Amino acid sequence: MAQEEVPQQNDPQDPSRPQDPPRPPTGDELALRRRVSDLEREDVAERLRDAAGEGRLTFAELEERLETVYGAKTYGQLVQITADLPNGLAVPNAGTASLTPHYSPNVPATAPVITVFLSDQKRMGAWLPPQRQEVNAVLGDVTLDYTEAQLPYDEIFIEVKSILADVKIRVPQNAIVHLDSNPILGSVAEQSSTFSGPTDADAGPPKIFHIHGTAILGEIKIKRGPRLTKRLRLT
Repeated sequence: MAQEEVPQQNDPQDPSRPQDPPRPPTGDELALRRRVSDLEREDVAERLRDAAGEGRLTFAELEERLETVYGAKTYGQLVQITADLPNGLAVPNAGTASLTPHYSPNVPATAPVITVFLSDQKRMGAWLPPQRQEVNAVLGDVTLDYTEAQLPYDEIFIEVKSILADVKIRVPQNAIVHLDSNPILGSVAEQSSTFSGPTDADAGPPKIFHIHGTAILGEIKIKRGPRLTKRLRLT
């Protein structure tokens, strides 16, 4: 008697079987995969130095982690480096609150990179700048004027790369500027304002600007106070 044929079920590993489409990454996963900038690495390095100053890390641990920080490529790597520290970076949707202040959804924390090539871009007037801004300028001009901007953040981080370009950053009269410059046959300079009048009493507490500038055969200028045409009420 012939053995009855039993229909065989498809092997889950059978390549001929239709495969389910790959699950798209969640927003948290994308956030952890995001590539980080030099400013973000330096921010984490400063957090590690603070932790070492409080006795939370030994000198050897600090050196080891700093080496890892400067070699980090993604936000997730930076999160892992600071996971055991109270001032560490926040994991997306984690129960612990981030140390970065949260404002309304209309206030951007970061913005697309301003990229200029043989052209110019200006951000002036009552605009809403992000807390972190990156600028790459090649053979062009970029102007960032923060004197009339809406600044809900206490600290603003700006990273600029100027190659045969002219980048101007104008900050409020009472701003505190931390300038980290790297000129290569170029110029990075903070110019004092020629305005000798009193500081606006409604300006509020000073904002802190962390500016990292690399100028290769180009110029990066940081100026204080409103433009001359604004001071003379010509605009």
